[in-house]
Amino acid sequence: MRLGRKTPDERRRRFLRDVAEGPLRDYLATPLPDPATDVRDLPLLAVDLETTGLHPTRDHVLSIGWVPVDGLSIDLSRARRAVVKPPPGVEVGQSAAIHGLTDDDIAGGVPIEDVLPALLTALQGRVLLAHYTDIEERFLSAACERTYGQRMPVARIDTLELHRRLIVGWGQEPMRIALRLWTARERYGLPVYRAHEALIDAIACAELFLAQVAEMHENDQTVTLARLAS
Repeated sequence: MRLGRKTPDERRRRFLRDVAEGPLRDYLATPLPDPATDVRDLPLLAVDLETTGLHPTRDHVLSIGWVPVDGLSIDLSRARRAVVKPPPGVEVGQSAAIHGLTDDDIAGGVPIEDVLPALLTALQGRVLLAHYTDIEERFLSAACERTYGQRMPVARIDTLELHRRLIVGWGQEPMRIALRLWTARERYGLPVYRAHEALIDAIACAELFLAQVAEMHENDQTVTLARLAS
């Protein structure tokens, strides 16, 4: 950790002082897992977003999928998916070629501010798990800032970063190879699912994470949040 850089839990406590009552405050009131927590005891929430683009200041969330991961178990009974209706005048545009959502699909969705309370409740006390967590963290934090006036600090684990470490080495620069979710899953012979559907991708990320942790255990590595966090 760089000198002077605040931990996710330090940011959580600082943001808690300034946020009004509501779903984000409830989320911030719950401590994040200790960095020394063993992965077998670690609560996570695998999350995936489909969006109109890659820039949270001008693009919009179109669907969200999430599934809890309790230690080394995926809890499918609490998996959720929501189609998000963007602000008036926003169309899916060329992004439809990736995620398959049409303007008719999102017209029947719910506004992001109606989805956030359920997501924040699901994420309370958990680590955000995603494949390239920057997208999920930046979009969700921007949505919280627009809705509640404050950003959303998270502890996070990135399966893309774990894949890079496992195939390149700890502390080394990334190789110029495909690091996509589905390429990473091929390493473990995991099944092929339909890509770019939010809930399916969240489940696929959770499965990949468990396979990565199993590989780390095979190498006799102590696996804690501190070692996994991005």
